[in-house]
Amino acid sequence: MSRKRQEGTRAPNGASSIYLGADGVWHGRVTVGVRDNGKPDRRHVRAKTETEVTRKVRKLEQERDAGTVRKPGRPWTVERWLTHWVENISAPSVSENTSDGYRVAVRVHLVPGLGAHRLERLEPEHIESLMRRMQASGSAPATAHQALRTLRTALGEAVRRGHVGRNAAALAKPPRVVEQEVEPYSVAEVQQLLTEAAKRRNSARWVLALALGLRQGEALGLRWADVDLDAGVIRVRRGRLRPKYRHGCVEPCGRKPGFCPNKVQIRPDTKETKSRAGTRPIGLPDELVEILRRHKERQDKERAEAGDLWVDGGWLFATETGRPLNPGTDYHAWKALVVAAGLRDARLHDARHTAATVLLLLGVPDRTVMGIMGWSTDQRRRYQHITDPVLKDVAGRLNRLLWDGPASDDRSK
Repeated sequence: MSRKRQEGTRAPNGASSIYLGADGVWHGRVTVGVRDNGKPDRRHVRAKTETEVTRKVRKLEQERDAGTVRKPGRPWTVERWLTHWVENISAPSVSENTSDGYRVAVRVHLVPGLGAHRLERLEPEHIESLMRRMQASGSAPATAHQALRTLRTALGEAVRRGHVGRNAAALAKPPRVVEQEVEPYSVAEVQQLLTEAAKRRNSARWVLALALGLRQGEALGLRWADVDLDAGVIRVRRGRLRPKYRHGCVEPCGRKPGFCPNKVQIRPDTKETKSRAGTRPIGLPDELVEILRRHKERQDKERAEAGDLWVDGGWLFATETGRPLNPGTDYHAWKALVVAAGLRDARLHDARHTAATVLLLLGVPDRTVMGIMGWSTDQRRRYQHITDPVLKDVAGRLNRLLWDGPASDDRSK
C-alpha cells in the first residue's frame, strides 16, 4: 500500500493505494481479483480521514485474502436477494411444501422486517431484533425459528456465490423453542374415537391413523395398488400435497384462485416420500384387513352410484366422485370426529403420537416401531419420557404379583 511514490518509480501491479484527492477526500483502491471480462477487479473506497480510508482498505485486503469479497455489480438488498433466491434458486431444487414454507417466511416475516438492509451490511443483531419483534407481535417461537432457518439457508447460498463474505443468520442466536409435549390419547379414548369413526364415511382413514400412525399425507396419498389385503401389507410410497390452483377464467372472477369456477390445478396430487425411512411396508392386523375389505365394498358401491361422475384415480380414500381427499377437508373431519367422540381437542398429528406410544408400550422392538412409523433415531427419543414411567409401573405391578404376593409369604415360613 502506498500514498506517495518516488519520482521514476512505479507501484507493483495490483498494489493497493491510498491518496488525498483534489476533492479533499481520501481515496483507496484495492485490486481484489479479476472480473468476468478478464480485467482487474479494482475496488474503490473513500473517507474523510486517512485513518478511516486506511481501515477500509485493510478490510478489503483481508476479505480478498480470505476469498470473501462481494462480487462486483449492483449491491444486493436483503429483499432483492431473498426474492431472487426463493423463486429462482431454491424453488427448482426443493419440494413444493418446502418451497411454500420458504415463500411464507420471506413474504410475511423476512422482507418486511429486514428487506431494506444491504445484504453485505446485515448484522446478526438486526436478525435477533426481528426475532424478538416477531414474538412480541404474537408469533410463536417456532415460527421465528423457521424464519431464521429460511434466512440462514438463503444467506448460505449468497456466501457460496460470493455475494457476501459471511452468513449473518448463522451467527444470530436462535429463539428458544420449547418442544411441544406429546399427549397421546389413552386406549379407552382411542376406542371412543374408533366407535365414532365407524359411523362415518371413510372410517378406515382414522383406523390407519390411530392403529398404524400414518401421517396425514401418507394416508391420503395411498392408492389401492399400495394395498395387498391377501398378504396383509400396505406400502407407503408417496404423500398427498395440498392443492394449488391458478385462475382459469377469461374475465376476472374476483375470487381467489382456489374458488375460481374455472380454476386450473398447478400442483401434482402427490409427491414421493422424501426419505428411505418414509418409504416402507407395514404389516396389517387381521381386524384392519377386514375393515379395509368392507371399506372397498362401500367404495365400489359409491362408484356405481356416481356413474359417469366418478373419476377413477385408484385412491384408497376418495371423495364421493373418486377424487383424492383435500388435506384441509380431512383436517376439519378430524376435528369434528374428536368433538363427536366427546374427547379433548387434539392435533391431527396426535393420532400418530398415540399409535407410536401404544406400539412402544406393547413392547414392540424399537427398530420395528421406527420402521412402522418411518422415524429417524432422534424421533424415537421424543416418546422416551412417556413410555419409560409406564413401563416401570408395569414392572412394579409384576414384581408385586410374582414376589410380594401370598406365595412369597408361604416361602418365608
